[in-house]
Amino acid sequence: MAERKTLIPIRARTALVLAVAGGLVLAGCSNNSDRVFFNGNYYPSKAKRDKETDKGFVVTVQRISKGLDGAREAGRYEGTRYCIKTFGTSEIDWVRGPDAEDGTLQVSGSRLVLSGKCVTW
Repeated sequence: MAERKTLIPIRARTALVLAVAGGLVLAGCSNNSDRVFFNGNYYPSKAKRDKETDKGFVVTVQRISKGLDGAREAGRYEGTRYCIKTFGTSEIDWVRGPDAEDGTLQVSGSRLVLSGKCVTW
C-alpha cells in the first residue's frame, strides 16, 4: 500500500506565505520615526571615517534635488552626530563644510559631500 503524504491545507499554507512575506517586508523597512527632516524633506546621509586624517570624516548627503539648504543642514547634523558618537564632542573643524558658498560645495551627482575633523581637547 502506498504511503499517504500529509499536505498542509491551502489556508494554512497561504497564511504561512503571507506571514513570511510580511516579515521580510518589515525587516527591509527603516523606522520612519527615526528620520530627521530638514525644510520638510528627508535627506539620507551617512558619515564615514576618513582614513587619511586623524579624527577626520566624510559625510555624504543624498537627494540634494529636494533642496540644497536642507541638504546642508542634514550634512551638518550627520557630522555632529558622528563626532558625538565617536569622540564625545560636537565641535567640528570643517574642511568642506555646509557653510561654504554654493559654487564651492562638492556635489557628486545627486549627492552633497562634506568633510571635516572632530575637535577634541
